[in-house]
Amino acid sequence: MDPAPHKKGLSDEDRLKLAAQLDKDLDAFINSLEKKRYTEGWPEDRWEEEMAKHPFFMNRSPEPGEELSPLMEGLQQLKYDPLENTEQELADTYKEDGKFYMQHRKFRMAVLSYTEALRYKVGDAEYKAILYNNRSAANYLLKNYRTSLQDAQKALQLKPDYEKARLRAAQCASALDRFELCIELCDAFLQTNPTDASAIELRKTCVARKQKQQRDERKAAQKEREREAQLQRTHEELRKRAVKFEEPDALSDEQKLRPRLAPLEDFMVNADADGVLHWPAVFCYPEFHTTDFQQQLSEDTRMDQVLDLLFEEPLECDKDRAYRTSTVAVYYENRILGKAYPVNVAKTIQQIVAEKTFTVFQGTLTFYVLVKGSSHEDSFINQTRIPLKREF
Repeated sequence: MDPAPHKKGLSDEDRLKLAAQLDKDLDAFINSLEKKRYTEGWPEDRWEEEMAKHPFFMNRSPEPGEELSPLMEGLQQLKYDPLENTEQELADTYKEDGKFYMQHRKFRMAVLSYTEALRYKVGDAEYKAILYNNRSAANYLLKNYRTSLQDAQKALQLKPDYEKARLRAAQCASALDRFELCIELCDAFLQTNPTDASAIELRKTCVARKQKQQRDERKAAQKEREREAQLQRTHEELRKRAVKFEEPDALSDEQKLRPRLAPLEDFMVNADADGVLHWPAVFCYPEFHTTDFQQQLSEDTRMDQVLDLLFEEPLECDKDRAYRTSTVAVYYENRILGKAYPVNVAKTIQQIVAEKTFTVFQGTLTFYVLVKGSSHEDSFINQTRIPLKREF
C-alpha cells in the first residue's frame, strides 16, 4: 500500500496573506451591516437621572405621591400585593419599612408603616408589642407625646416586662407634665434596672419639677385669694361711698369695672389695706384731641394737685403754654343726664366722685381740661348731648 502523500505546510508568507484576506473580509462584512443608532439605552444628556430611578441604583426612597418608574412600580406591587404575600409577610414588610424610615429620620413615614403593619391580625402579643413600641418611638421623636404614651402603654399591656416601652412611657409622661405617672413608671423600671442613669436622672428631674409645680400652684392660689379679698374690699368701699356707675350691674360683673382703654386696662379700681380707693383716670384735652392717663389715682388727692402733676412738664401740643393749674377749668360729663358739670379743683377725687351728678363709665374716671374763657371751653359747654335716659 502506497504511503499517504505528505501535506505541505503554510509558509510564513502564506500565513500573512491569509490573515490580511481575513481582515479584509471582516471589514467588508461589518461595512455591509445596516447603519442604525441604538435607542434602547439611557439618553446621553440625562443618563444619571434615569439611572437614579432604577431600583438597583437609586440612593433615596420615593416620596409619597411621587411618580414611580414602571420597574419600581412593578417591584412595589410584588412587595405589597396581598395576592403574592401572606398577611404575616406583609406585616413584616411594613415593619422593615418602619425600621428603614426610622434610620433615615423620616418619622412620619415610620408611623404610617408601623400603623399598616398593625392592621394585620398576625403575630403573637410580643410581636404586636414591638410594633406599638416602635410607633411610640416615632411619635415621640415627632413630639406627639400623648399618642406616643398611648402606644407605649399598649405595648406594656401586651408585654408587661417590656422595659424599653416602660421607659418610653415615663419620658412621655414627663413631657406631658404628668409627674405622678412618670415617677411611678420610673420606680417600676428601676426595680429591674437599678443603675440605669437615664431613668435615675429622669425621676430626679421629674420630682424637682413636681415640687416646683406645687409651689407655683400654692403661690397662684394665694395670689387668687388675695385678689378675691381685694375685690371684695373694693366692692365694700364702693358701696359705702354709693358710687354711681352707668352700668347698673358694675358691682356684680367684674368685667364692667375693668377699664377698656389700653393704658388703663390692667389697673382696675382697687381699695388698699386702709380702705382708700385708687382709680384709673383719663384727662382729655378737647382742644388738641389728646389725653393723659393716671393709672392709680388716689381718692385722697386734690384735683389741683393732679393738675400740678400733669403740667409739671408743659404739654407738647401747648405751644402757647396756656395750660397751667391756675388757667384751666376741669369738667366731667354725666351721659345719663346729657350734661357737663364743672369741677372744684380744690376738692379731692373722693369728694368729686361723691357728687350727685358724677357717674363712672367702664370703671374709669373721665375729666375734660380746657383753658378758662377760651372758645374751646365755650364750645364744650354748649355742645348738644343726648341723654341716655337711665335711672340710678
